[in-house]
Amino acid sequence: MTDRYQSFVASPVGKILVKNLGLPSPVALDRYVEGAPLVDGTVLVGGRGRLVEQLPETLDALGITSASLPEDGASYKGLVFDATGLTTPEDLRALRDFFTPVLRSLTSSGRVVVLGTTPADTTSTDERIAQRALEGFTRSLGKEVGRGSTVQLVYVAPGAETAVDSTLAFLLSPKSAYVSGQVVRIGATGTTAAEPVPDLAKPLAGKVALVTGASRGIGEQIARVLHRDGATVVGVDVPQAASDLVALVKELDGDHIALDITAKDAPQRIAQHVLAKHGGVDIVVHNAGITRDKKLANMKEDRWDSVIAVNVAAPERITAELLEQKAIRPNGRVIGVASIAGIAGNVGQTNYAASKAGVIGLVEALAPELTDGITINAVAPGFIITQMTAAVPFATREVGQRLNAMAQGGLPVDVAETIAWFASPGSTAVNGNVVRVCGQMMLGA
Repeated sequence: MTDRYQSFVASPVGKILVKNLGLPSPVALDRYVEGAPLVDGTVLVGGRGRLVEQLPETLDALGITSASLPEDGASYKGLVFDATGLTTPEDLRALRDFFTPVLRSLTSSGRVVVLGTTPADTTSTDERIAQRALEGFTRSLGKEVGRGSTVQLVYVAPGAETAVDSTLAFLLSPKSAYVSGQVVRIGATGTTAAEPVPDLAKPLAGKVALVTGASRGIGEQIARVLHRDGATVVGVDVPQAASDLVALVKELDGDHIALDITAKDAPQRIAQHVLAKHGGVDIVVHNAGITRDKKLANMKEDRWDSVIAVNVAAPERITAELLEQKAIRPNGRVIGVASIAGIAGNVGQTNYAASKAGVIGLVEALAPELTDGITINAVAPGFIITQMTAAVPFATREVGQRLNAMAQGGLPVDVAETIAWFASPGSTAVNGNVVRVCGQMMLGA
């Protein structure tokens, strides 16, 4: 699917109309290409705190070139500011002092990352104020930078300083093309270590990934990206989609299970399959989902029940069974697919929004309880261009695509890349997060 408006504004006539009428002007976003460097350019590092001294070494280990002092005429692909040393409201001036002189040096599809201390881990009222203020700063800057650039805040709990690698690799790279204005917490649930990643190009080598709803759309892209990163993919989908599912996993040299995840025995059948054929699973992605939209006044029981059953009840039951059977190996990953609807709500989607907010509830409930390095996180996609959204009426589709800082819809691969970051063995300290893949929506969330 193509974005016809984006193609139009890139034309000579479109450029004139955009300039004269003040229309949204989406730029082509940089997206990761296998084999390319994580960052094609230099990242400027600044700030004061617990992380600033280690950052050049961390970035170097990721193959990222960094600089600690700005140079006249230089351009930067990324800006990283360690704000963990800001302990009073007055200290916030350091944000202006660092960013204002260099923001115009940020290239198109640039990356800005601010590192802070989780407010709950601060030691004074003044420090908590300063650290909480970082959220307002980064969310606002994300709506200012433009040209396809992104801004994120990463709260790093004390003791988790050495667990930032996988998160920086994701947020500074084109893999995070449609993620902006987000707050990521590292070490917030007590786990502050990360498993080493021997091969940055294949971080999931030797891992087995279970992906529900894998035959097409976002699920297909999740399967492809996890396979690209080295995982063996076990695709799950309904029997009606078996032919597409089989074709996909054959191409990816994977495995498949054709079943209805809402069936009473589905969790047991899935657990038995992955244990018998693969000795367990390392990554579980609950991607399968349906919509049955109607305003609540017109909502029939079957519309409500089917959406809840597929979108949230099945993921909870499957996760519980896999954990009970010890089918998820140590340092495993459980990843849910929520939705911006579960955060902001949508007209005619009370059932869908409830189910997706329930996915967030599952993350919140399990994150502090999981052991053996197993984590649970979720992505919350916004407007993602798929065959389903292509059928949305034109006016509604245009509003959905434009009301974000990127002025465009995302692609299924944007969701998949975010899931691959959660899935990395280096993301053990990334637990209990819900990250929106929405281009930073302007309204509602």
